[in-house]
Amino acid sequence: MTTTPRPRRGRRPTMEDVARHVGVSRALVSLVFRDAPGAGPETRRRVLDAAEELGYRPHNAARMLARSRTRVLGVVMTPANPFHAELVEALYPQAEEAGYAVLLSALTRTRNPAEATEALLRNRCEALILLGPVAAPSEVAALARELPVVTVGRRYPGSGADAVHTREARGIRLAADHLVGLGHRAIAHIDGGNAAGSAERRRGYREAMRRHGLAEHVRVLPGDQTEASGAAAARTLLDAPGRDRPTAVIAGNDRCAIGFLDAATRGGLDVPGDVSLVGFDDIPAVAMAHVALTTVHQDAGGLARAAVRTAAARTEDPDMEPRDEVLEPELMVRDTTAEPRGQEARGG
Repeated sequence: MTTTPRPRRGRRPTMEDVARHVGVSRALVSLVFRDAPGAGPETRRRVLDAAEELGYRPHNAARMLARSRTRVLGVVMTPANPFHAELVEALYPQAEEAGYAVLLSALTRTRNPAEATEALLRNRCEALILLGPVAAPSEVAALARELPVVTVGRRYPGSGADAVHTREARGIRLAADHLVGLGHRAIAHIDGGNAAGSAERRRGYREAMRRHGLAEHVRVLPGDQTEASGAAAARTLLDAPGRDRPTAVIAGNDRCAIGFLDAATRGGLDVPGDVSLVGFDDIPAVAMAHVALTTVHQDAGGLARAAVRTAAARTEDPDMEPRDEVLEPELMVRDTTAEPRGQEARGG
């Protein structure tokens, strides 16, 4: 008599394990747990007995889908973030093509992640797409136990949530390589604080500076990916003696870069004559002629396609392996970067 191998110790049993144990297809097991027609009484009994023996518990999403399909994707976004607006605009046609509607819920100064997601859960969304999430890992893990969750811009390893994001650290390395190629050595980075992607961008900056032999020039200025933090960083540099000022700045994102550009210009600094500036995201405003910001481009359309595709796949197969889809960034060189002025400005 042959026995069906049991799942490895420590691994959560899956629907495939139940199917192998009973000797039927995974599709037939799915019918049983969705209480759908197509499986006879004896097969149902064997499947349920096997599930109990193996310790398999159907994903909450599967039980939800057994009750009814709403074909609605809930999206949590931050209205103040223009890159989120780009993502939302790209999400709608992708969702429509996949047969889903989109329901938005906003994060604001007075509305926290739990409140934003609760509103979507009350409307029986089949899956959640979290744009630039700021929720704690435990909160994301709790959501992922209830229904499919896709995070865009931030990974939550081990939470059960799928992730879609840009290769953040590589984007910053592209910016640093460009500036070093122009002759800059004293390159500072305005940090994004706890915002999505900030840790990877900070790490990419430090790695790039070390790789170019510029570890002694590493300077991380506090920030939070807002215009205000960019302006504050500019004022800090304006107050510093000329020799202590960096000749180039990589901002945490485009909003931060815009704030820096405005405050630096008002303070009498020429960009890029006195200081070169690079942003991150490539929101539409920075391509306008009066800004013309050099920045790292994120593919909003590609991120939206991947998020919808992953959410739809997870609703159909709650037990599939966690996905981590990564898109490549691109450096867009415009008017805010140039060679530094003189050897002194090069940090030599």
